[in-house]
Amino acid sequence: MNIDLDTGKLVVFLGGLLFFLGIETLAPKRSWPESRLKRFLFHIGIAALNTVLIRLLIYVPLLLWIVFVEQQGWGLSRWLGLTGWLELAMSLVVLDLFDYFWHRANHRVTFLWRFHKAHHADTAMDVTTALRFHPGELIISALAKALWIVIWGPTAIAWFLFEAMVSLCAQFHHSNIDFPDRIERVISAMIVTPRFHASHHAVDRRYGDSNFSTIFSLWDNLFHSYQPPENDDSANRTENALGLPEARDQAFLPGAWLAEPFKSSNLILKNRNIDTSE
Repeated sequence: MNIDLDTGKLVVFLGGLLFFLGIETLAPKRSWPESRLKRFLFHIGIAALNTVLIRLLIYVPLLLWIVFVEQQGWGLSRWLGLTGWLELAMSLVVLDLFDYFWHRANHRVTFLWRFHKAHHADTAMDVTTALRFHPGELIISALAKALWIVIWGPTAIAWFLFEAMVSLCAQFHHSNIDFPDRIERVISAMIVTPRFHASHHAVDRRYGDSNFSTIFSLWDNLFHSYQPPENDDSANRTENALGLPEARDQAFLPGAWLAEPFKSSNLILKNRNIDTSE
């Protein structure tokens, strides 16, 4: 198949970013507590840093690993003899399931939460929040993804499709938009919506430690981690209701943000109310 997968993924990323940026500008669900330009520049800076690091440290090794695993015939998809569109569809579902458990682990395992916390430190939520990931989390995630690849054995095309869909869906469900209740019920029964995911970013930990799905919303219902948004407003109607309760004045300080994983573990556990017995 003569497709430049890398270029296609970039087109999806830029197209989604511009599209949802436009929609949330025309019809925002929530007001922004700080300058949108400040948010945009900060998160674009993070995206630029992460892009450079991914290109240098992750992109080529992971691509070579995908090709090697495919050549060796490893993985469940190879053993099941999946090919063509069936392999693409099944890979999207299975990899999204892996991503659900990985996201949940990032909230349950203290070491992983140290890095993932940088994403949740955003004091609001819009499409640019989808760019707000600590480079340490991306590097650690690459190791987890290498394991997913050898377990499932996706083709390179299936992997790029999954990565592009994760990027597009993350932009969608982080965007500052909403749907009427009737439409929301239909869409959120299939995929993760902005209202569904805004609940996950709530300061109130009843909501913030739930709703871990990325593409398909069924995983939270299936594994009992779904928490319905409070009333019709995603548990975020009040000021300072999204993000984390501590250090909100440092959310857009580059040095403080990069140092997030290395702060006191006692403070992390206290503010997250994590049950370490899990």
